[in-house]
Amino acid sequence: MTNRILTLGHSPDPDDAFMFYGLAAGKVDTRGYHFEHILQDIQTLNERARHEELDISAVSIHAYAYIADKYALLASGASMGERYGPIVVAREPMSLSQLSAQTIAVPGTMTSAFLELRLAIGDFRYEVVPFDEILAAVAAGRHDAGLIIHEGQLTYGAAQLVKVLDLGEWWDDLYHLPLPLGGNVVRRALGEEVIRDVSAVIRESIRYGLEHREEAVAHAMQWARDMGRDLADKFVGMYVNDLTLDYGERGRRAVNLLLTMAAQRGLIPAKPEIVFVD
Repeated sequence: MTNRILTLGHSPDPDDAFMFYGLAAGKVDTRGYHFEHILQDIQTLNERARHEELDISAVSIHAYAYIADKYALLASGASMGERYGPIVVAREPMSLSQLSAQTIAVPGTMTSAFLELRLAIGDFRYEVVPFDEILAAVAAGRHDAGLIIHEGQLTYGAAQLVKVLDLGEWWDDLYHLPLPLGGNVVRRALGEEVIRDVSAVIRESIRYGLEHREEAVAHAMQWARDMGRDLADKFVGMYVNDLTLDYGERGRRAVNLLLTMAAQRGLIPAKPEIVFVD
């Protein structure tokens, strides 16, 4: 038995809140560890992982290419889109060739969405904008288009914006695989025993949420910006599902393919060794 404190970083979003509800609410066996929850946006978590500041963290799969020497990728905790994912929105319809000539507001250069958009349309002009300010920035005309992650994928219509590109549809049309977005990582320096314990605790937290959906969604509503219960439940279902319990064979193939393509295009320094810790 241990009273060891482990820092756990994740986004203040309904899907992450749902995923970690069992842990936060004391519904699962923590193996004697105390988990200090740190809620920050994904771009910040990516940067903190690059500096090895957190024991466990949600990160973008894109960012994993830069931290694989310091962190192991857990087999549970994936956020993947089955023919849906980050979208690009604008005030009026445009073709992909027109889009590539625009200045696009993006939520961070280490996000998987940014990497996937570069794979889809090539190089483009961009400006980093906090993810929850992008819809308003595009609607007000401050940017030509915006790359939307999180709940904005469902609420952009309320801002009178139109979808130009769905990266989940683009990826599925080409490869018939789920689109890798985020995952959970754990510091390699913690050692094999701690890593195995962490893997088990997080898997049990995800399973608890899926098996007690109503109470987990009620908890997640604290972070459901501009979403009612039904919409929040839909959003959670998009990104917390069987693939979250385990990437599975298709999920593993998708992660390997994304990072292989990124390395071949020179968008990451090299493809990291990918080992899914169970």
